[in-house]
Amino acid sequence: MLNKSISKWTGSYWDEFATLPPVVPPGPMAIFGLGGGTAAHLMLHLWPSLQLEGWEIDGILIDKSRDYLGLCDLEKHTTDGGVLNIHIGDVFSPRAAISGGYAAIIVDLFAEGKVLPQLEQAATWLELNDKLMPNGRFMVNCGAGEEGSTAMISQNDDSSMDDTWRLNATIRALCEAFPGQVNWKKMAKSAGENYMALTGPLPDLSTWSAALPNELNSGVNQWRACN
Repeated sequence: MLNKSISKWTGSYWDEFATLPPVVPPGPMAIFGLGGGTAAHLMLHLWPSLQLEGWEIDGILIDKSRDYLGLCDLEKHTTDGGVLNIHIGDVFSPRAAISGGYAAIIVDLFAEGKVLPQLEQAATWLELNDKLMPNGRFMVNCGAGEEGSTAMISQNDDSSMDDTWRLNATIRALCEAFPGQVNWKKMAKSAGENYMALTGPLPDLSTWSAALPNELNSGVNQWRACN
């Protein structure tokens, strides 16, 4: 069920995470790197029947978010049955898996303002892939590009825009792990210019857009396959 009566949009990458449910199978979804719960708030308001499993390594952050950011409200079932279950621990451990796998895993893992270095290794993604159900997807906040790495981009003016994903080490690792199965977009300057990745076949963008509220539907048209 879609709840379109929401005015909580952030104008940042968290909004992108809320677009994910229409393009993944039914089932529980995970947030690896729950943080203060911004993505979970948006997702459960827009899709109030979701079962979210939020993983965060910083227990103090979770306690503060429960006290001051309303995170505890998401731990109560909505009238449509949705809920956020919170887990404190390492997302790379076997404990972060569930029987049958997740329909999707949102990955938002940073330390000291940078993407975790493990996410820049293809082997990490192959291991995390075991936590997905068949046809499940990752959506990843891949952080910024690498300054001084423009040599990785095609010098052909017509294709250089399509090659800018090569500036991001996390997307390169995803493409190595899942050849031909990675899509990307770059957020606008006003939204932080982060690179985003979505695994699996590129969804039908018209159908995806139609399933979203007006504030989000145009953004999905910026997704493109890594070439």
